Amino acid sequence: MTVQNVLRPLLARRRSNPRRLRALLRGDGGMSTVEYALGTLTAAAVAGILYAAVQSDVIKNAVTALLERGFSGTF
Repeated sequence: MTVQNVLRPLLARRRSNPRRLRALLRGDGGMSTVEYALGTLTAAAVAGILYAAVQSDVIKNAVTALLERGFSGTF
């Protein structure tokens, strides 16, 4: 899609709508790249938080106790 193809119908009218023209020319070509970048950044942040939580002594002790309880057969 070229600029001429976008502008041709708008310029053919006697009065074109400037808001519509701006909306057509602006587009959102870079939106998907930004969304992927933010999604990747968020996933990395969540992974970092989970890693820090799993490395804490409280979580290690809780998981160890849960596994020992599970393997011992008492519920």
